Amino acid sequence: MARAKAEQPQAATGTTLIVLVGLGVAFLLFMAFLNVMKSGNLVNEENLLYAALIFYAGAGALYLGFGVTGTDSYLKFASLATWIGLIANTGAVAHRWYEAGHPPFASVYEMLLSFVWTLAVLTLVAEKKYGVKVIGTVTMPVAIVGVVLMQLLRSDVHPLVPALQSTWLHVHVTLAMLAYAACALSFALAMMFLIQDKMETETFLAVTSLCSVVIYAGILTRFEKWGGLNLIAWNAEEKSEVFLSKGVRLFVTVPDLGWVMVLALLVVVTPLVFYGLARLKKDDRFLATANRAVFVSILIQVMALVMFLLRARDGRYGSLDAAGTFQTSLAASPFLLSGLVGGIFISLLYLLLLWRRPDLERLLPSTDDLDRITYKTIGIAFPLLTLMIAAGAYWANQTWGSYWSWDPKETWAAITWLIYAAYLHMRVTRGMRGRVAAYFAIGGFVVVMFTFFGVTYLLSGLHAYA
Repeated sequence: MARAKAEQPQAATGTTLIVLVGLGVAFLLFMAFLNVMKSGNLVNEENLLYAALIFYAGAGALYLGFGVTGTDSYLKFASLATWIGLIANTGAVAHRWYEAGHPPFASVYEMLLSFVWTLAVLTLVAEKKYGVKVIGTVTMPVAIVGVVLMQLLRSDVHPLVPALQSTWLHVHVTLAMLAYAACALSFALAMMFLIQDKMETETFLAVTSLCSVVIYAGILTRFEKWGGLNLIAWNAEEKSEVFLSKGVRLFVTVPDLGWVMVLALLVVVTPLVFYGLARLKKDDRFLATANRAVFVSILIQVMALVMFLLRARDGRYGSLDAAGTFQTSLAASPFLLSGLVGGIFISLLYLLLLWRRPDLERLLPSTDDLDRITYKTIGIAFPLLTLMIAAGAYWANQTWGSYWSWDPKETWAAITWLIYAAYLHMRVTRGMRGRVAAYFAIGGFVVVMFTFFGVTYLLSGLHAYA
């Protein structure tokens, strides 16, 4: 009788979260339905993507609930929401393909569309086939950020430039998206391996804080000494960035927003400082203070995000490079926005680990299984990367008259390939296992992200249209 009484609250809690997520999904779908009734256009890419975002968000909430409580019903409904989101995502891909007249691989927007679709598929495969039930805790938030980014990027259909009018475009980019999604999955599995391998929670604290510091340090490269933050100007009529000259963007300065980012940087670096003091003085009391500082840093990061949204969403500001005022938009700064959201996300994941680590370890497969599945995932990604580079080289020779031009995208693609080649080489010839293998998988995905996003927006080259 006493046991029955003890189990009852857990069942009620599980039902409560499912009902809350269900009501949230129903409410958002109803609001979207009202807008659709006004426009009279039910099935279009925008509506399908919105539906995918709603169901992926619902799935993410339920996966997190499963990670915290281990309630099986959360996992069941999270999988169901992922399936429905995937169906809507598939519809958006198909609609885009039909409208554009070619597979959706010709722009960053279209590649994100395909990347999120592949990530959702691999999430379900990892969960159903390999039993990694909490994989969605990491992959679904990534999918949500991807769909949100798509809302900010240019989505209009343009005729393909001559360099892209080739069948090899479809082969090259399809292979890239499949490979990148497999790399993302190996990253999530490697992180879970480190948790299950009893890596100290304090180490995750240091890494989380360091990532946040890097994010805000990167944002503050646009800081003006009087406290402003430079953002790219936006042409609302043409829905494009404003350029002073070819390849030179026009920046506007948002007053005081830079100070907010400075405050956020000082707060996110605090846990790292206390971690260093704990190691230097061998006093764990500093770690308790560091963990409290993480909680405070999340609050400040949320404030910084809200301030950014309010100031950058649709304002007009002056520029140091041209007279007058110019509009800016979130669409002109998608990667600053994703950095702010990403900083909050990784801090929340750390708190989840800090508070519920025993439950997470109980839900995860063994270290041997995670190590083996990571190896299999990279075993899938590496041939795809190889074929992607080979197809791109052949296509480049047809288009530009050279198989390899040391373009930044090509160079970083080669670096990515070398990291995963080193992983497989060390694994096969030296029997590399365990944490070193996990570090390779994590490092490889960091380079993949820089190749995909960083090179596209920070480095100019022959792949500028991508």
